[in-house]
Amino acid sequence: MILLARHGRTAYNDEGRFQGRGPVPLDAHGRAEAFALAEQLAERGDVTRMVSSPLTRAMETAAIVASRLGLAPEVDPRLAETDTGDWTDRTYADVIAAEGQGAYDAFRRLEPDFGAPGGETFAAQLARIVPAVEDARTAERDGDVTLLVCHGNVIRLLIGHFKGGRPTHADIANTHLEAL
Repeated sequence: MILLARHGRTAYNDEGRFQGRGPVPLDAHGRAEAFALAEQLAERGDVTRMVSSPLTRAMETAAIVASRLGLAPEVDPRLAETDTGDWTDRTYADVIAAEGQGAYDAFRRLEPDFGAPGGETFAAQLARIVPAVEDARTAERDGDVTLLVCHGNVIRLLIGHFKGGRPTHADIANTHLEAL
């Protein structure tokens, strides 16, 4: 079984700012969320392997969870968040003012052919992340549960691909846990 976990909150999440692939750390609230996620997973007692995005916020979350579970997280760069290109570090309000509401809405809807200027399209991101999940499934033995620590858009795209439907941004809060 594959479990997806979104990283804990960052200051950028709180400020409404594009993180993209930037080295954004967890804030104090995000660290508390990661500790709570670690406890939730410890209570489950079934996670046997952990793989993380290489981005700072995911690695910090994975380290907190791994410490509690006694696991060593592996890193898979394919699990990195959407490359938001020129929008990275900018606030949502700034992007809307400069690029228009339509561009921002296309991003929020995860339109496959949309990519922020200088970034990647969601179709390209999906082509990158699906093989990471398939490889994790291939590596599993019967009864294994693999936790993938990743990002909101990664989870949204994977749910759409594997389960159908399209979760909204509100549906995937920080430290959201989703089974695939």
